[in-house]
Amino acid sequence: MQNILPVFRYLALISIVVGTAGSKPFSPAQPNILFIMTDDHAQQAISSYGSSLIRTPNIDRLAQEGALFENSFVTNSICAPSRAVLLTGKYSHLNGVRDNRDTFDGSQPTLPKLLQRAGYYTAIVGKWHLKTEPTGFDYWNILLGQGQYYNPRMAKMGDTLQYHGYSTTITTDLALEVLQNRPKDKPFCLLYQHKAPHRNFMPEPQYFSAWADEAIPLPATFYDDYKNRPAAEEADMRVADMYMGFDMKLMPEDYEGYPEGSGGNADFDVSGSWKNTIEGLSPGQRAEWDKHYNTVRREFREQQLTGKALAEWKFQRYIKDYLRCILSVDAQIGRVLNYLEEAGLAENTIVVYTSDQGFYLGEHGWYDKRFMYEQSLRTPLLIRYPEAIPAGSRIAAMALNLDLAPTLLDFAGAPIPESMQGRSMKPLLENGKARRWRKAIYYHYYEYPYGWHKVRPHYGIRTERYKLIHFYNEPAYWELYDLEKDPDELNNLYGQPGYEKRAGKLKLQLEALRKQYKDGK
Repeated sequence: MQNILPVFRYLALISIVVGTAGSKPFSPAQPNILFIMTDDHAQQAISSYGSSLIRTPNIDRLAQEGALFENSFVTNSICAPSRAVLLTGKYSHLNGVRDNRDTFDGSQPTLPKLLQRAGYYTAIVGKWHLKTEPTGFDYWNILLGQGQYYNPRMAKMGDTLQYHGYSTTITTDLALEVLQNRPKDKPFCLLYQHKAPHRNFMPEPQYFSAWADEAIPLPATFYDDYKNRPAAEEADMRVADMYMGFDMKLMPEDYEGYPEGSGGNADFDVSGSWKNTIEGLSPGQRAEWDKHYNTVRREFREQQLTGKALAEWKFQRYIKDYLRCILSVDAQIGRVLNYLEEAGLAENTIVVYTSDQGFYLGEHGWYDKRFMYEQSLRTPLLIRYPEAIPAGSRIAAMALNLDLAPTLLDFAGAPIPESMQGRSMKPLLENGKARRWRKAIYYHYYEYPYGWHKVRPHYGIRTERYKLIHFYNEPAYWELYDLEKDPDELNNLYGQPGYEKRAGKLKLQLEALRKQYKDGK
């Protein structure tokens, strides 16, 4: 059968070319791939995942017309490492990107390289954040570093360019250019990757007024006391401590007498960064910005908030700007989905929507990610492919970002390297089940004491019901949660009477996973 397939595909290609000669779009035997990734988009901020905070109709289309993974997780909840996992299908300790300080080794096998060998035209636009130039792409145009929300600088095939406008729209314009100008005699794989809704959450002017007259409810765990969880208590991620300028969009004269806020990194030049960001707006952009935020600034000065009132004011400012950034993302995704329809590409294009990890929207009093707790461990995953995936599918099996590269290679008919540690989700997507699918996932976070937020390194296992986490830096300790009884992960059961056997069993499973994934530590 393996020898027959290439011949079959060749004959199929000939028949398609003959049948579509003229003005009709070329439709290769292999599916096209549109891979959409945002940065820090929490499941809690997608309406198809049950969010009461926001409506995301265009992202929801993928759930309605394809599959939504109810239990999708990352292996290391931080930006660059997650991106490296998606490209390589390997855990951080093997792909070489453990934290944001590391530089990605572009010489290793990656999804775009393997698709190129299988005959694909490959491109990436938007956020890259891996320090080295992209490899395996026929075309690339990427944001420099983290990128800017307004007037971003980008590297186009090695040349640095300055763009004017809003980053989410610019990234979409570039994606549409790729789709329109791509070679029509090849299937394509386009990585369409947004900066939003990454910190510092600068919305597009047309969405400034969204939620302006509403008070968004505080999460039930906003005032978590972190009892019996030393790492959570130590972490610098509280909304109450966000920067007054960079995060809250105030100017120094607005909060004279207030502390700036620790913001997760005492060494960060917060005032200089915010000054440069604001001064980077064009006069027209600044006028629209000031029209909205001058009202915010004036109200803050008038209220003279302190204590819990200040913390809750910060929450409202944070969550509304975060959600406003997502409104732009959803609208721009709609533009691309509409183009696929208009160009006759929708039926034979796999569309993936995901984020590099989840995010805290005030749960535990936090923003950011990193911990193995549910809000940052989970990530959205929706996949549409009308030719193979039943519309409206909801998949409960435990998926990892590790699985995306082998899945897309499988659909493309390309070989999956043995070095890839994920599994193809193609059987799950086509049939709703797969033989001997995993019942537990393994996680490992590294970045400490470097970088941001003081989250201690840890690894752990999550099964369908339980989670065991080992914070291994001295003084080392363990956390155990029963997710059925304690979904908010407030009650650390490790060491409590009656849970000794459960902890012992999970430790054995954890060590088996560490051996399976070749992670010594």
